[in-house]
Amino acid sequence: MAIDYGRKRVGLAVTDPLQIIATSLTTVEAATIWDFLRDYFAREAVDTIVVGYPVQLNNEGSESLKYINPFLQRLIKTYPEKEVVQYDERFTSKLAFQTMIDSGIGKMKRRDKATVDTISATIILQSYMERKSNQL
Repeated sequence: MAIDYGRKRVGLAVTDPLQIIATSLTTVEAATIWDFLRDYFAREAVDTIVVGYPVQLNNEGSESLKYINPFLQRLIKTYPEKEVVQYDERFTSKLAFQTMIDSGIGKMKRRDKATVDTISATIILQSYMERKSNQL
């Protein structure tokens, strides 16, 4: 599972059992993420959670780390049996927007931030899986 955490919304993506392709799952309000994760993990097997980690071009953490780090700490504490991976999310919002244009999604739908968040989570997960398979 991949999580693109934001103060307002959280984009989520998952992969198939063979971990070949990432798929958009949904976007939830940040205030409801813990209930969503609890319910989702009760239904689905998830071994690894890949969390988009905002890094600037100079490799320093971005301003939004003050929101993401507490989320990460709680995630690790709440689900110690799951591997939590921080993954560089540079350019994912731009890639998500370009993906929407390339796939023919109309202007009105491209303005929907929830769609961008879910596609960003999908890009994070797919990128993580590709990097992981290249390291084998």
